[in-house]
Amino acid sequence: MKILFVHQNFPGQFPHLAPALAARGHQVLALTDEKNGRPSPVPTVRYKTPDAAQVDGWGRSYAGHAERGYLAARGARALRDRHGFVPDLIIGHTGWGETLFLREIWPDAKLLVYAELLYRTRGHDVGFDPELQTDSDEARMLAVARSAHLIQGIVQADAAISPTRYQAGSFPPELRGKITVIHDGIDTGRVCPDPHASLTLPGGQVLRAGDEVLSYVSRSLEPYRGFHILMRALPEVLAARPQAQIVIVGAEGVSYGTPPKEGGTWKARMMAELGGRLDPSRVHFLGRVAYDDYLSLIRLARVHCYLTYPFVLSWSLTETMAAGGYVVASDTEPVRELIRDGENGRLVPFFDVPALSAALIRGLAGDPEAGRLRAAARQVILDGYDLDRHSLPRQIAWVESHASMG
Repeated sequence: MKILFVHQNFPGQFPHLAPALAARGHQVLALTDEKNGRPSPVPTVRYKTPDAAQVDGWGRSYAGHAERGYLAARGARALRDRHGFVPDLIIGHTGWGETLFLREIWPDAKLLVYAELLYRTRGHDVGFDPELQTDSDEARMLAVARSAHLIQGIVQADAAISPTRYQAGSFPPELRGKITVIHDGIDTGRVCPDPHASLTLPGGQVLRAGDEVLSYVSRSLEPYRGFHILMRALPEVLAARPQAQIVIVGAEGVSYGTPPKEGGTWKARMMAELGGRLDPSRVHFLGRVAYDDYLSLIRLARVHCYLTYPFVLSWSLTETMAAGGYVVASDTEPVRELIRDGENGRLVPFFDVPALSAALIRGLAGDPEAGRLRAAARQVILDGYDLDRHSLPRQIAWVESHASMG
């Protein structure tokens, strides 16, 4: 088959699937944003980066995504008209509107999409955090407006894939029937326990497996990933565990939410709120780090803290579990799909700062159940999320099944 992947940040969610399909003899090509600097495992072509949408009001989200969709379609048209490329299958992510108009370029191609999440007005992230969000009519209407291109994308598709049951369940029943749940997959051969793991901090201090280390990892340090809750828990943790070192990984901007209303970053806001109650020699902000350093951190940490609104599940959770991590996590719906309290990790209510402090202290002090919980966490990944044994074979079968549909 001729297969075209479409993703503005390719390979995105497809770093294993695209080359695996190429290895099976399919002709695989990727269409991506011209500014995407990530290395690609397959040949790529690029479309023009859209300018910022000059639209105000409730339609601005759709306008921006439609503009990107048009530019992706224009790149697709050049592939068709100048190079004669006609794919049998198109596999794209609906999140940025890139698939919206591809049916007009290649009406006979099968369209498969990655359905990551549908914004919902109730029961998910909207209004979840009353301290920082308003559960208003306007907030709910904004969620509806932001969902338009996502709904259109899946309606147009022949089939969709979603990484977790929670994320698939964010779509309404009339669309849910199109979605197959297959996780992206974890390379458990690479992401595995290492009793000799170590990490050198910027100041030269070396942390090693067995040290009293608490890790926290997020793409950005923001409330969607519970950064404000973690920070409020730390003074008690530091007081109770005088040898503990806290290592926080993540950029200071935002990836999903909004900056503080007063401006600045959430890190700055939380540091100001805590008023010097954190010892800077024991709380280390590393920003974003190289993948190997991140792996070393989650392997050596005595406790890993993962907090999230009801939202997309982070790879950092599944990878920490694969590395045999002792996880203290928020008792929110996406997390409960993988973590069972007392069986393979510890769950605490998202907003209960004292409970989080107590759970982190318990883990740092040396929870007698830690060995069992770590082994059980890794086993969950081995049994259902392993890349080579489960995810990739199922993804390949899913893709190729649509070729046999004719």
